[in-house]
Amino acid sequence: MDGAEPEITFRRLTRDDFPLLGRWLAQPYVARWWNHDPTPAGLERDFGPGVRGEEPGEDLIALLGDRPFGLAQRSRLDDYPDYRIELQAYLDVPPSAVTIDYLIGEPELTGRGLGTKMIMTLVQRTWIDHPDATAIIVPVVAGNRPSWRALERAGLTRIGSGDLEPDNPADPPLHHLYRIDRP
Repeated sequence: MDGAEPEITFRRLTRDDFPLLGRWLAQPYVARWWNHDPTPAGLERDFGPGVRGEEPGEDLIALLGDRPFGLAQRSRLDDYPDYRIELQAYLDVPPSAVTIDYLIGEPELTGRGLGTKMIMTLVQRTWIDHPDATAIIVPVVAGNRPSWRALERAGLTRIGSGDLEPDNPADPPLHHLYRIDRP
């Protein structure tokens, strides 16, 4: 055994994951940035449509080896025209651009570089899973420094800043906008 860290992979979120996802969303360091109700009813409202295939975005469980440790969301901006228009006020959004979001749900796995590795793996998977994706654009609330630093370490470039509607109404609207183009 060489002591290498297990590989990061992703699989679709299922209803069986809701108790775990609820626990993650209730973690104070997650709840601060992800404004979701972690109750069964809240999870069904926010994540049920994706599980049932009624939502075009992807909710993905991130696995370290076979251990679930986080959630990633991936969406084509073309599927969310209002959001695309909101972003276009600050940057060029090319056709077939994708956006991502992410969290590490297990407290003992935060602060160890796993977020950066998760983002890097998700970017690589996006180019494979979505061969027509031209770019990945990620807006991050300016106050969430750990998140935007992970994006930078994963190779994304800050291309601007602008006021967007925050996920958490407690946050000011300023977001930093990150981008990586298909190699």
